[in-house]
Amino acid sequence: MAEEQMEEASTAAAAATPFQLQFDKPIPFQIKMAEWNPEKDLLAMVTDDSKVLLHRFNWQRLWTISPGKCITSICWSPDGKIIALGTEDGLVLLHDVENGKMLRTMKSHDVAIVCLNWAEDDLLSRPDKDEFLPYEDRTARFFPPAPVMPRIGGLSSGDTGLADENEEAIPQFCSASCQRFNILCSGGKDGCVCFSIFGIFPVGKININKIPINVESSGKKNYQLQDASVSKVSLSRNLQKLVLLCYGKLIDTENLSHNCETAGLHCLYLDTSIFFNRKNELHQVSQQASSIQNLVEVVRASISLISKQWSSAMNLFHEKFSALPNLIAAHGAESSSEDEFLSLLFGTRTSPALHQFLASSLGEAGLKRIAKAVDSAGREIRGVVSEHLQPAVEIISFRLAELRGLARWRSRFQIIGLDEKLMDRVTESIGMLVVQVERFSRVAATVLYLFQNFFTWVLKCVKILLNEPTDQVPAANSELVVIFLKFLLDKDPIKQLLEADERIECDMDTARHVEQLVVFGGFTDTQFLERSLVKQFNQLEDSLKEAFLMPFTTISSQIHCQGLLPLYPVTSDTFSSTCTPTSISFYKDEDSQHEDSSHNWTDYVCFKIPDGSLNERNCIGVIKDSGNCCTALSTSSLSGFLLHMPDEYECVDLSL
Repeated sequence: MAEEQMEEASTAAAAATPFQLQFDKPIPFQIKMAEWNPEKDLLAMVTDDSKVLLHRFNWQRLWTISPGKCITSICWSPDGKIIALGTEDGLVLLHDVENGKMLRTMKSHDVAIVCLNWAEDDLLSRPDKDEFLPYEDRTARFFPPAPVMPRIGGLSSGDTGLADENEEAIPQFCSASCQRFNILCSGGKDGCVCFSIFGIFPVGKININKIPINVESSGKKNYQLQDASVSKVSLSRNLQKLVLLCYGKLIDTENLSHNCETAGLHCLYLDTSIFFNRKNELHQVSQQASSIQNLVEVVRASISLISKQWSSAMNLFHEKFSALPNLIAAHGAESSSEDEFLSLLFGTRTSPALHQFLASSLGEAGLKRIAKAVDSAGREIRGVVSEHLQPAVEIISFRLAELRGLARWRSRFQIIGLDEKLMDRVTESIGMLVVQVERFSRVAATVLYLFQNFFTWVLKCVKILLNEPTDQVPAANSELVVIFLKFLLDKDPIKQLLEADERIECDMDTARHVEQLVVFGGFTDTQFLERSLVKQFNQLEDSLKEAFLMPFTTISSQIHCQGLLPLYPVTSDTFSSTCTPTSISFYKDEDSQHEDSSHNWTDYVCFKIPDGSLNERNCIGVIKDSGNCCTALSTSSLSGFLLHMPDEYECVDLSL
């Protein structure tokens, strides 16, 4: 009997406490936002001092990072492998969940990013009528794995190399993220909403303050938002609609003289069916473009590293050899450094200035130090070119050729803005860069060999002046020494190719051959050999921006507002500071009357109603299928309810 009473008491206690507190752990910082991963076993938190913490469900801390920027929003990728952070200055930061390392930084907005939403394509929403075959990326058939960011030889991770231990995570992240079609939506404080496929390829942008709005329930069609700020965005799993909550003033554009405006929280329904209707085409283009953007960064880092390595070696060379002109002037001579070395080479005389320079100022130790620095820089340059720069430009060339082929399928890809002429232009630009890289490789090899031969000859001269044996010094080619003195002592062909404003001289025969090749399908720009490697790379970047801007502009123009539903008003004095809990969720509607499964996602909008807006206090509003409400001819189809909380409770956040 006693046992039965205890069981009844425990059952009653369990019924009175529907939720059980699992952990109550202190944190040394105030948490301003937190987000569970899709599997609900990892919790990402942002503190007031903009540190990002990742904990397991058992409160085990995995890592803590400090991005160095004020974090204003956070969300997870659909597969739970990436954390996206929005910053106060409009950046989107993508971090690897495994170790917190930065994967990508994008400048999406000019103001603070107040909300993020990452939606993945629902495989079941693909219409049966679409017989478009899945696209296969053929790059792996013809090329080895894509190169990673170059690293300075001899440096451990954490030093000043351009790459760290996470360098191989970036191509892996890009490959994994491109398997399923997904879109990252970001909402800015200025009313702009940006769309990025895979979170890395910008594909659209709208400003809710500039788009026409239909409010059919009031019998008017010409409304516009003013001073609107995005509060929450959510893209449906079928990618056909975006539900957006924003604070702003609703202006009647037909009766501006009446000054009739309503400030408050509004629910917008945006038609994003272009993402659904052209998901295959967008997936293919974005897959190629995202990989191209990564490889462009590899090219940029490679050129930067080559420039730094060569500049360091040449600074040491000129620092030591600049002492010779000063010694010549001090001895009252009027000859140049080239004349002095040529006189020594031909055995006519050795001036006191040159003797002092070789025996004292430079010396054998100084010469070997310079030779070692130049040789080390040469090995680094050869490694970067062969392992990073050249493979990157070749893979870019192949991927752009693939995009060029897709652009010629006008019935499929013209509607998303893939322009054939722009792709022809960028394909030619990458082809010219491939030639530039090959020329740079040959010039660098020639220059390094001439330096090595010159240092060998100078070392032999130093030993002769110091009366030391020279049998261990290899013989030098006198003709190559003359070439070095004529063209390299005071000039730097490698530096010329690494400067954007340098004009490269091209001999007449080569220029004539380039012009003749135009007839056989060669480059129409016959002056490209007069540009440096860096200038050609800059031209490629400009061509890529122009080519990828066309899909961005085209998609942006096809995103429309289909309706607006005012939720509650706010007074003008509290409009700018209003920030109440809101939530947008999509759930699959098994009872949907639509035959097409793509329409079976129903949205639910939840919002805390400020106490001053309605006669009721402490209320939460829930609206079902707001998109249908926004586009219906009347609000008779409005489905929702109000939840009244006890007065002693305060709502700080909500989610359905």
